[in-house]
This record gives sequence, structure tokens and C-alpha cells, in this order.
Amino acid sequence: MGKTVKKQRPVNLDLTTIRFPVTAIASILHRVSGVITFVAVGILLWLLGLSLSSPEGFQQAAAVMDSFVVKFIVWGILTALAYHIAGGIRHMLMDFGFLGETLAIGTRSAQVAFGITVVLSILAGVLVW
Repeated sequence: MGKTVKKQRPVNLDLTTIRFPVTAIASILHRVSGVITFVAVGILLWLLGLSLSSPEGFQQAAAVMDSFVVKFIVWGILTALAYHIAGGIRHMLMDFGFLGETLAIGTRSAQVAFGITVVLSILAGVLVW
């Protein structure tokens, strides 16, 4: 039988002290925005179907969209979609070889994707409200 070795490894259980690199944050947010977009498709299709069903359905959809909470949710959906598209284009450019796969380029492209998302999020806010 093998000998059990007791190693004195540092254990960090305080998750608030762990600092993710911007590329990891970009990857995690891309996955989260994909899930949000997937769920949002059902909500948006329901709202579209309601608005196209009849003139009364259109009035109901317009009434639903007048709520601040619904406008905020739609703004969140559009922001998630904008980030998912920006992150997806970033990944495609890397996959096709237009962007190098170094840490510096990955960090910079993630920052650019965040910047584009902020601009598109502001535009979506103007559009919704």
C-alpha cells in the first residue's frame, strides 16, 4: 500500500478575494448572455404573437410594454443580446485567425466587446424608453 503524504497546501475559501482576468469574465458573461437570450426568445415570441393576433391583441401588447418593469426587462434582454453578439463576433474573429490568440489580444478584444456593449446598451435604453 502507498504511503499517505500530508501536504500543507494553502486553501483559499474566501471567494471574494479571487480575481478573474477580464478574459474569464468575458467568457462567463458570454455564456450567461446566451442563456438569457435563449429564455428571452420565448417571451419575445409571445409578445409578438399577441401583437399580431388582432387589433385588440396589439393594444394588449402595447399596454404590457407601457410598464416600467417590462421596459426594464426588454432593455436587459437587448443588452444581453448585444453582448452575446459582440462576444460571438470576437470569438469568430479569433477562430478565423483575424485576431491572434495571445493574452494581450484576448484582453483587449474583451475590453472592446465590453465597450461596444455599453454603447449598444445605451442605444437600446433610448429605443425602449
